[in-house]
Amino acid sequence: MAAADDPPIIKVSELFYSIQGESIRAGQPCVFIRLSGCNLRCRYCDSQYTFPDGESRSISAIMAYAAHYPDAIVEVTGGEPLCQANTIPLLRELKKAGRTILLETNGSLDLAPVPEGVIKIMDLKCPDSGMTDKMRFANLQHLTPDDELKFVLTSRRDYEWAVDIIRRQLPEAINTRPLPALLFSPVPTKLEPATLAAWILEDQLPIRLQLQLHKIIWPQTERGV
Repeated sequence: MAAADDPPIIKVSELFYSIQGESIRAGQPCVFIRLSGCNLRCRYCDSQYTFPDGESRSISAIMAYAAHYPDAIVEVTGGEPLCQANTIPLLRELKKAGRTILLETNGSLDLAPVPEGVIKIMDLKCPDSGMTDKMRFANLQHLTPDDELKFVLTSRRDYEWAVDIIRRQLPEAINTRPLPALLFSPVPTKLEPATLAAWILEDQLPIRLQLQLHKIIWPQTERGV
């Protein structure tokens, strides 16, 4: 058992500095804090390397790494970062340091403890992910206009499900206006971006088509970074 004065420890898959490849902040320099462990197993997951326990890092060590890039945004991602209890203290420390923070989360765990001002990017799992029944739809009420709601799509079925959520459930579930940014992201090899773009235009949806910019810039690497 850790002593009371031991520093808070987080299991980290990797720390790196790169170009933000997703979200409405795509293209900006970003410090990535990718935590290990995930409670879901999406069929199309491209981050399975994060499932095993990563390297133990103290919050102070992670903060020191981020301090090397003081002008970059910071993304805490995974895996699923909220699986670890010390993620919330890490977010608090980043806020104290005045950083702009993105939290990429799969939407299955309670967002209520996330500190105010952290930009939440909630990935609402569509049917073909195999994880829709794990979603915590009550989290929608914790989203603000500064947050983002992402749908990763592999098929027309996913698309129609996501459109139904946007048109029928979001107006009642989210109390704030305007709504969070809405993003549709096609799974590579499963859904052509041009096909998804045509659907969006046909239905005149108020959403953003999102491609993974990092995989366009660095297609030769395993993870696009």
